[in-house]
Amino acid sequence: MRGLLVVNPRATTTSSRVVDVIVHAFSADIDLDVTFTTHRGHGRSLGERARAESMDVVVTLGGDGVINEVVNGMLDDGPGPDVPMLAPVPGGSANVVARSLGIPNDAVEATGLLLEQLRDGVSRTIGLGRARWEAHGATEAGDHWFLANAGVGIDAEIIEAMERHRAAGRSATPLRYLSTTLNAFFRNTDRKDPALTITDESETGAPTTWPSEESSGGVIDGGFFAFVQNTSPWTFLGARPINPCPEASFETGLDLFALRRMHVPTALVAATRMIRNRGTRDARGGLVTWHDRDAFRITGSRPVSFQIDGEGIGPVREVWFTAHHDALRVVC
Repeated sequence: MRGLLVVNPRATTTSSRVVDVIVHAFSADIDLDVTFTTHRGHGRSLGERARAESMDVVVTLGGDGVINEVVNGMLDDGPGPDVPMLAPVPGGSANVVARSLGIPNDAVEATGLLLEQLRDGVSRTIGLGRARWEAHGATEAGDHWFLANAGVGIDAEIIEAMERHRAAGRSATPLRYLSTTLNAFFRNTDRKDPALTITDESETGAPTTWPSEESSGGVIDGGFFAFVQNTSPWTFLGARPINPCPEASFETGLDLFALRRMHVPTALVAATRMIRNRGTRDARGGLVTWHDRDAFRITGSRPVSFQIDGEGIGPVREVWFTAHHDALRVVC
């Protein structure tokens, strides 16, 4: 079996000792090539290389960002039988993808589990989300697969702020995430003028096609932000799962959570239900959830921040989301 180990040396919980242990462990069973990422986007080119060289498995050591890059490289020509399996070893701060797959959050324990599954030939095929957006300002047009989540609005603003913290040398601790979230809600995000219109396009055709401008589905007007989940939970605050859409799954379509009111009481209700792992539907219409959708479009009346799998993309005006079943084989 031939494999590629992609290591993000800047990941939150990755150290040279952990890397050495993992390299020796996988090398005992796999003809392993080890590569360290050196810049943003490097993981994508490594994923492309793994598929072009007919690798059997790609092991990632890092957070959700490096997994996203590698998977987008492997799926550059779309899903297919020649796409290598993914074996994610958690090394970031949240590790939503690995933990959602039931992989231990400790890198060494995760390595032991993944090796056992590889020896036994155990893998799982999961569905992925896909996001497409047009160029706007400094943000280039894009077409990205995502494994865990995407967001338009405040969560992307929080991620942008956290990226600035990291650039300044500050670590991504749960306390910093919490303080950054509170600062974004009370000081930075627009809580008066909703910018988003969300249009369900699940009935416009196959989910692999670019959604049309006409919609025959439901419409949410006046949304302040929207979370899109391909799995559950949406993220973690330390060990605690945060879950706007508890029914989201790798085996179903995409789930969406949107807030139409940004008053403190509505936000507190939403936060409480997310932490308690309950549904977030609200009879008064302030909280809206969609489950198992194949396609929808989010349009902004002004530029809004956008993120995919915890990586900031920049301001966008419109994003199309589609669900793609049985898109990737994963060792877990």
